[in-house]
Amino acid sequence: MNILVTGGAGYIGTHTLITLIECGHAVVVVDNLINSKAAALKRVEQITQTKIPFYNVDIRDKSGLDEVFAQHQIDAVIHFAGLKAVGESVQKPLAYYDVNVNGTRVILDVMQKHAVNSIVFSSSATVYGDPHQVPIDESFPLKATNPYGRTKLFVEEMLKDAAIANDKLNVIILRYFNPVGAHESGLIGEDPNGIPNNLVPFIAQVAVGKRESLAIFGDDYQTVDGTGVRDYIHVLDLAQGHVSALEKKHTQAGVHIYNLGTGNGSSVLQVVSAFEKASGQVINYKICERRAGDIAQCFALASKAKQELDWQATRDIDTMMEDVWRWQSGNPDGYE
Repeated sequence: MNILVTGGAGYIGTHTLITLIECGHAVVVVDNLINSKAAALKRVEQITQTKIPFYNVDIRDKSGLDEVFAQHQIDAVIHFAGLKAVGESVQKPLAYYDVNVNGTRVILDVMQKHAVNSIVFSSSATVYGDPHQVPIDESFPLKATNPYGRTKLFVEEMLKDAAIANDKLNVIILRYFNPVGAHESGLIGEDPNGIPNNLVPFIAQVAVGKRESLAIFGDDYQTVDGTGVRDYIHVLDLAQGHVSALEKKHTQAGVHIYNLGTGNGSSVLQVVSAFEKASGQVINYKICERRAGDIAQCFALASKAKQELDWQATRDIDTMMEDVWRWQSGNPDGYE
C-alpha cells in the first residue's frame, strides 16, 4: 500500500515508517516540524535505505494537503499529527481544538475529495478518563478529564459520524497507552522539546546529566509500591500494531477500535529501577505531592487486538529501558 503518514517525523511516526517500509509498504510524510525534526527522517532513510517523500505541510492547510494527494496515489492515511501535552492543553485549549479537531476535519475533507477511504487514527487511553476499574477494555465509558483528551474523544466521534455518512469509509482507532523505547539501532528515539512531559524521557535526561533529579508525584497510591502504575509499551510494538491493523482491516468499512498496550502495569519506581539496571546510572529522585488529576493505575486489556489483529506487544520493560538508554546516551542532545 501507499500510505500517507501525518506527523511522520515525530517519535511514533518515525518508528512506524521503519516498520511500514520493512513490511513492504510505500510511505509519504506530511509534517510541519513544530514538534519534530527533519533530521529524524534522514535517520529513518539511513536505517531503511529508502528515500522518503516529505512535505512540510500543516494538516490544517487544505490546499497543501490537496497537492500531496494529487501527486501520490494514496491508499490509506495514518494520522499521528497533533498537539499532545496535557498541561499545555489546559493553558491553550483553543490551539488544541484547532490543530487536533479541525486538522482532522481537513484531512477527512481532502481524503473524501480524492476517494481515499481508509484512516488509522492515533488516539489515547486518556479518552477513558479515570477508569472505574482496570484493566481497561474498549467498551469502557469514555470521559476525558482535560482538553487534550477531549480533542481525542471529539475526533473519535467525528470519525464515527463520517463513517455513518460514507459507507465506504474504513476507520481504525488505536488507543495507545504509554509509548516508550527507541529503535535498536540507537539512531532514532524520543526527543521532546524543552522539559519532557513524560516519565521515561525525563529519567533518561537525568541519567545523562541534563536534569538534576526526577520528581515522583505521590507515593501513597494503592499500588505495589505507592507510586502510579501505567502500561508502558515499546514504540516498535506500537508501530507493528498500526501495520497489523491496516493489513487486517484496510478493506473492512466501518469503525474498528483497539487498545494498544501490554496488558501489564509498571510503577514509577519499577521503571526507575529498570532504567538504572539498563544504564548503570543512579537516578536521583525526590517524592513530591500528588498532582491533581493523576490516577493510581491505568493499564490495558489488549485481548481484542490479539484476537482480531493477530498482534500483541512482545518487548518487556527491561528491553524498553535498554533501547531508551542506547538512544539517549548516543544522542544526549537528541537530534541537535
